Amino acid sequence: MNRDAAAAVLAGTDLFGTLGEAARAAVADRMTAGRFPRGAFVFLQGDPGDRVFAIVDGLVKVTVTSEQGDEMLLVTLGPPATFGELALVDGQPRSANVEVMEEATLLSLTRGEFFDLARQHPALFENLLRTLSGVLRRLTDQAADFVFLDLLGRVAKLLVRLAADHGDPAGDAVVELPLTQSDIARMVGASRQSVNQALRTLEKVGCIEIRGRELMVKDPAYLRRRAGL
Repeated sequence: MNRDAAAAVLAGTDLFGTLGEAARAAVADRMTAGRFPRGAFVFLQGDPGDRVFAIVDGLVKVTVTSEQGDEMLLVTLGPPATFGELALVDGQPRSANVEVMEEATLLSLTRGEFFDLARQHPALFENLLRTLSGVLRRLTDQAADFVFLDLLGRVAKLLVRLAADHGDPAGDAVVELPLTQSDIARMVGASRQSVNQALRTLEKVGCIEIRGRELMVKDPAYLRRRAGL
């Protein structure tokens, strides 16, 4: 990937998007591009935390695994999201796994290179704080959902977010689910069977229609109300 193409990707990210063109080009010059097949792990929980990534294309999922092997899905990310920012702060081992769901092209920047660039372009430090604040707010929101929402509410809220990411939440939207029902179950803290029942309940009341791995959001206002939004 050439510098101009990489800089164009960075322009859409929260971490690098507010930089001027010259600064983004300087970052792009330091980045390494890599292609990852479906099912590959970009890194595993406990791996050295030595770089940050930006997604050019494809889809990844971020998970955490317990010592007993139980897995929780935190979020799915597509372009132009970044991930691995926590390693820029402390350089500690990775706190989560990142697995490729759809073949992906990723740009990466080492921690040392980031700080070298940040000394030249101090706005990078502010952007890093803003990006990490967004991650913390999302995790806080997810933790609150487990306390204050029932399963149907958590599923509804997830569908609202999927509609925003993959469709048109203001009206009828065809959303191609990037997750299996098992993935959704790991994301909302339930069994696959319970998630299937929740989806069928939402379908019965007429707010969604399931078509294989596609989902028609027919009443986004109902979903938002059920999710407490």
